[in-house]
Amino acid sequence: MNFDISNIIFSMPEIIVLAGACLLLMFDLILPKGQKQAIAYVALAVVIIAGAETWLLSDNIAHIFNRMFMFDGYSIFFKFVFYIGTLLAILLSINYMKIEGEDYGEYYVLILFALSGMMIMASGTDLLSIYVGLELMALSIYILTGFTQRSGKSNEAAMKYIILGSFSSGVLLYGMSLIYGITGTTQLSDLALALKGQDNMDMSLILAVIFLVAGFGFKVAAVPFHMWAPDVYEGAPTSITAFMSVGPKAAAFAAILRIFIEALGPVAGSWETILALVAVLTMATGSIFALIQTNIKRMIAYSSIAHAGYALLGVVAGGRDGISSVMLYMLIYTLMNMGIFGLIIMMRKGDFRGENIHDYTGLAKTNKLAALLMLIFLFSLAGIPPTGGFVGKFYIFMALVGQGLIPLAVIAVIFSAVSAFFYIRIVMLMYMKEPTHKFDLATTPASGIAIAIALIGILIIGVLPSWFLEMAQRAAFPV
Repeated sequence: MNFDISNIIFSMPEIIVLAGACLLLMFDLILPKGQKQAIAYVALAVVIIAGAETWLLSDNIAHIFNRMFMFDGYSIFFKFVFYIGTLLAILLSINYMKIEGEDYGEYYVLILFALSGMMIMASGTDLLSIYVGLELMALSIYILTGFTQRSGKSNEAAMKYIILGSFSSGVLLYGMSLIYGITGTTQLSDLALALKGQDNMDMSLILAVIFLVAGFGFKVAAVPFHMWAPDVYEGAPTSITAFMSVGPKAAAFAAILRIFIEALGPVAGSWETILALVAVLTMATGSIFALIQTNIKRMIAYSSIAHAGYALLGVVAGGRDGISSVMLYMLIYTLMNMGIFGLIIMMRKGDFRGENIHDYTGLAKTNKLAALLMLIFLFSLAGIPPTGGFVGKFYIFMALVGQGLIPLAVIAVIFSAVSAFFYIRIVMLMYMKEPTHKFDLATTPASGIAIAIALIGILIIGVLPSWFLEMAQRAAFPV
């Protein structure tokens, strides 16, 4: 591969994030203990600079690194979703990690490494570059999950995550190797050309697709590869639970859309039914098991599983509407999930963790603003208008109807109604019960800014849905 300056120019956002992470790692060595929060603010600056660079290059489309990496509207859209999720995660972590007594600079460095992996996944146009990005992201998240070293739950969650994650990576890699064996290429557009005219019922192809669905299914916590999510969400530091619930999921969907719709589009008949079945089981499992949870982090884990099911339906719908609806759904999901986790993090103060659903009983009687914010985020997760959550589900359902997949749309609406119950259960506890204890919220300017950004985002999307949908459509399908 000859040296090409465009390789450097259009991968500059990734270079900024990786270089920033490496420099922060060295900066951390000379920073006195007790001043590690400076790393967090520099990490915020790194993300903002990477975002500004991405914006400056956004008028260009480039296929670089021997066609392994694409800088286009599609990858730019997802990169801004990652930037938002990372910025909010860092803001929410600053006070939380101090309370946990784990205020180390490496924490923010690992978040930046995870961000760079997500960015590579979104821009990857070759199975190998996507896999490299996925592993860079996953290895960082494994370590972050066990970052609260003195917590047995955190260590257990990290062990479960790394063992099951390694297994799923192996399965994914095996699926990719089968695809290479069938087509002789790992480049996505070449894959599509090679698969044109291929028999949808070719058994080796179906086996490869099953391995790919299993590998990516683990990353988005789709059924039956979801078992890790409740334990890992519960055991990980809450700020990392928030981060892993949005960033890796959005990155996995960025890769799924590229691989399944762009590369495997010519043999859609071999994976559409499998993916539709997985989506329905995922919505059902997430919605039903969330009903019996008493730990709010486990409840949101099952909620996250259900939301992965809705997004998978957008992949099944495919086409312009299906792809753009999944992209918009990831943006909305990032905002509303970070918002709800921001409020859960504010409950953590002293010895009080605020992780039991009944810990929120009577919150509205003493902290009206916190209860109102929680109500808005819960309504958005439930898909109640005029919040962004309603918009996200609505466009997915419309994409299904547009493709004539009305039974899938009806099933999704039914499970959406079921899921509303466990969100509203918390609202009832906050507003209709008397407080059982005194609330003392850990409010800080940083967490307040993070929650405000998430709130404004879901409300603006709820009011101007078509503007954001058109933005996603222009990103994925430039004129």
